[in-house]
Order: sequence, then structure tokens, then C-alpha cells
Amino acid sequence: MREKITHKATEMFITLGFKSVTMDDIAHELGISKKTIYVHFANKTKLVEAVTFELFETICDGIDCICNVSKNPIEELYSIKMYVMHHLKNEKSSPQYQLKKYYPQIHKTLKIRQFKKMHKSVKDSLQHGVDTGVFRNNIDLDFISRMYFTGMTGIKDSMFFPPDEYQLEYLMESYLEYHLRAIVTENGLQILNKFITSNQS
Repeated sequence: MREKITHKATEMFITLGFKSVTMDDIAHELGISKKTIYVHFANKTKLVEAVTFELFETICDGIDCICNVSKNPIEELYSIKMYVMHHLKNEKSSPQYQLKKYYPQIHKTLKIRQFKKMHKSVKDSLQHGVDTGVFRNNIDLDFISRMYFTGMTGIKDSMFFPPDEYQLEYLMESYLEYHLRAIVTENGLQILNKFITSNQS
């Protein structure tokens, strides 16, 4: 039952927002009493916390699988983008913004976990790109990994990129191309251009 609750809550939180969805709404959608939810989660904050970190772990597992089978670091980053977009495909309510506003402690912990995961993953990917001649060999891996995280986090800030003006997929794709064009070699640029041409969203 706990799994059913978190699955339905995840779906509703991403679609409607953490603030908008009540425990009553979730209970109604599942056809159970609110008391049943409270057997598994002491309050809504605990449910939000569980949903947030379970979704994070799911996405991390998927990213690891992509990294293990990708042909090159350029395709790897695009595959990760598509994977993340698939998981957030119904995101209409800026859940990151709502999480930050209404559950700041959960948001802070999530951001720390995201950074730790992404920093290592991107550094490994950058090193692989350097080793295979796709990325320039004089890039600062640590700096660029941090800049990539800062940029990917920044494009989700609705103050700078209002959702009614910018779609998340457009922002992610544009930023990814911007990031890659700054670090690729001539060989990497050929791979990037070919990949963009054959995989236009």
C-alpha cells in the first residue's frame, strides 16, 4: 500500500504541485481513507519527503544505466536529458519552485544530493570525453562540472525563465547544446552536429 500511495502522490505532485494536492485528494484518487495514508506517513511533509527522494533515486538509477551503455559522452548527455524529461513529462506546476517555497528543508537536502550525484557523474563523463578526443584536453573538469549543475538548476528558475514563455524541454536542449559547444574538439563538434541534425526534438 505504501508503494501505491507514493506512486499516486508522485504523479499528482508533479502534475498539480506539492502545495495544491491534499491528503484528501490522494485518498480520493486511490479510493482509500485518509487514515490509511497516515498509517504509512505521519503527515504530508513526510509523504512529500518520501516522494521527492524516491523519485530522485529512480532517476539516479536510470542515469547510471545510461552511462554504462552510452556510445560517447555527447549521446550520453542527450540520453540523460530525454530520460529526465520522460520522468517529468507532466510537470506543469513548477514542482521545484513549490518544493523550495513550501518545503525548504526537503528542497535543500535534495539539492545537495543532486549536486553530489551530478558533480561526480558529469566529471566522469567529461574525463571520458577528454580521453576519447571528444572534449578538449585543457578543460577544467571540476569547474565545468559545477557550471553545468549551476546552469541546469538555473534554467528551472521561473523568475528568469517563466514557464508560460519557456518550455522545460526547450531550455534543457538549448542549455545542453550551449554547454557542449564550449568544450568539444573538432571531432566532438562533428558528432554533436550530426546528432542534433538526426535527433531534432
